[in-house]
Amino acid sequence: MLKTMLAAGSVLLSLLGLAQPALAEAAYPAKVIRLVVPFPPGGSTDTLARLLAEQLKEELGQTVVVENKAGAGGNIGGDAVAKAVPDGYTLLLAAAGPTVINPSLYARMSYEPLRDLAPVTMLAREHNLMVVNPSVPAHNLKEFIAYAKARPEQLSFGSPGNGSPAQLAGELLNKSAGIKLQHVPYKGSGPAVADLIAGHITLMIDNMPALLPYVQSGRLRALAVASDKRASALPDVPTVEEAGLKGYVVTAWKGLMAPAGTPRPIIAKLHDATVRILAKPQIRKRLVDLGAEPVGSTPEQFAAQLRSDTAWWAALVKSTGTTLD
Repeated sequence: MLKTMLAAGSVLLSLLGLAQPALAEAAYPAKVIRLVVPFPPGGSTDTLARLLAEQLKEELGQTVVVENKAGAGGNIGGDAVAKAVPDGYTLLLAAAGPTVINPSLYARMSYEPLRDLAPVTMLAREHNLMVVNPSVPAHNLKEFIAYAKARPEQLSFGSPGNGSPAQLAGELLNKSAGIKLQHVPYKGSGPAVADLIAGHITLMIDNMPALLPYVQSGRLRALAVASDKRASALPDVPTVEEAGLKGYVVTAWKGLMAPAGTPRPIIAKLHDATVRILAKPQIRKRLVDLGAEPVGSTPEQFAAQLRSDTAWWAALVKSTGTTLD
């Protein structure tokens, strides 16, 4: 009898143990969610994170706190999420730089993005905008290339940091146009844009959300959009290809990711909530006005895009000879 009771108790405990994760998933979210941004405040990633956090609070009925963990080209923030408990309470506002570019730039990373992070959805694609200080005597890309060719190594382009998509876009411009702009890295888009407005650097190619307000106010001049189509926010600005530089397309994106191993029901709940947010007319308008196009892909579609982008950026890194010390 005692053995039977002990065996029954053991089975009950096992069933309770199996039930606990399922109950936790069903109750999700039951506490505050951290949304990690791997860059300093003020950039396009941070802007989108705060917009998403506010909307997720409404959809999930739980507070979402944005936490900026900048450094090492976004690797510090990515690592923090990759090594977090996979319970859905630590998420990453992912960007192309640390997710699909850094693996080709860093000899060693403390985590592998495609292995250690789980895709939830691609939030938005962002147009990259090519801009100059208004004092530059060039009003289109053709004029700028001629201006730069007449001044080899005398002009410069800024970026949010070494190895960033903006640096690679500038190096690709050098190679494609046959010019020699000097790269000036900054710690984030904000300081780079400030120096561009002040005239300390000549050009930037960066995510449109970080640059659009200054173009609209006349403090910067847009030369071209580095995408495969024009941006709705600046319909009169041609693409780089339309401006005469064939084959030049550099796009960016933002996505939502979680630690690998996060239960599928939680991933699904986050995905569904985010897609509902992206479908709201006011949110879509807000993103388009910032220079981004809402996406809302499935986790599987996002995973396929990550694999494709990793290979594309690896080829670009190799072709431009970009390295990090």
